[in-house]
Amino acid sequence: MSKFWSNDNAFAKAVEFLNRVPLIDCHNDLPVVIRRDKDAQGDVAKYDLRVHKDNRDTDIPSLRTGLVAAQIWAAFPPLSQGPGIRTTLEQIELIHRIAETYPDVFLPALTVADIDAAKARGKIASFIAVEGGVGLSESLELLTSWHRLGVRLVTLCHNESLSWVDSATDVSISGGLSPFGEQVVRECNRLGIIVDCAHVSHAGIRRVLDVTKSPIALSHSNAFALSDHPRNVSDDILDRIRSTRSMVMATFVPAFISQASRDWHRKLQDQYGKGLPTNTSRPSLASGGDSAAAVIAAHAKESGDAWVAGTLPELVDHIEYMANRAGVEAIGIGSDFYGGPTPEGLENVECFPHIFAEMIRRGWSFDALAKIASENFKRLMAEVQDGAGPVPRLAVD
Repeated sequence: MSKFWSNDNAFAKAVEFLNRVPLIDCHNDLPVVIRRDKDAQGDVAKYDLRVHKDNRDTDIPSLRTGLVAAQIWAAFPPLSQGPGIRTTLEQIELIHRIAETYPDVFLPALTVADIDAAKARGKIASFIAVEGGVGLSESLELLTSWHRLGVRLVTLCHNESLSWVDSATDVSISGGLSPFGEQVVRECNRLGIIVDCAHVSHAGIRRVLDVTKSPIALSHSNAFALSDHPRNVSDDILDRIRSTRSMVMATFVPAFISQASRDWHRKLQDQYGKGLPTNTSRPSLASGGDSAAAVIAAHAKESGDAWVAGTLPELVDHIEYMANRAGVEAIGIGSDFYGGPTPEGLENVECFPHIFAEMIRRGWSFDALAKIASENFKRLMAEVQDGAGPVPRLAVD
């Protein structure tokens, strides 16, 4: 149990606060964890989210303890698991099955109203995001199909650059965003889908902000000034986040939180922050889960250099920095739990009240905490959906 998990007065206030105010976590990779699980292999019922296990960061008992009111699940199509079009659709279907398997827990969600409805009914609003546009195969029509299937947020790319958008952790192909990438942004605006640039290069984010008519999100990123990972957000972009009423959601990835963790990881990563195996028989740090933990443990043992994972207070440092730069109205939380290594105090989804307790200890007002918990995201989603144009309906004979 982390030293940050304590039953002091601030923690009690945080629990009381989150019982009243919805908490939205804007990014969780549980679907790909279920898909990769050696026993479940994508079978939601077999994975059994009702059971809490120490090696899991997300399950129903922990979501309840963490007082999560709304969760955006990432339909992430790993390139190693088949063509992007197919895998994206399979991941979207898996998210639907989570809600269908546990209808007493999850409420399928499409709009801001569903967040409040779920909270009132004691359920968790379940949103669908696509993490990585590889499944579009350069077809704008597929965006409409995703929207019909319930997708309300699209992360333009993942760790690899696509022909139309540059990743923060790969070589540049398009100089940030190609003309087709601009069309993707505009089509998301028309459909009322939130454009997410969490994995996009800084040049790409700047170009998206030039093109978009609606506010955007960075669903799981931190401040570049505090940890210089390329996935974190530079000061000039934070300034534009403020001016465009966009948002950045503070995330729990160790190297994004802690500069010491970032520096330690440099020995195992290329210039873009992507993981590299230390020999041909060892899995890549970028592959996630047990592979990442194995690489970390092996390198620490061989080098005698212990890994620094970062801490919950350091996460709050990022929240405070970004709020000071971009405004409290621009900040949310996107955990990015994916079954991999976690910082101290942020081990699983039970951690959320502890984050708010730390902020209470630092003197944050309840009005500001409410904005970060859910009001900012609700405002952004409403603006994106209100700005949408007419969406064509399927033809009916």
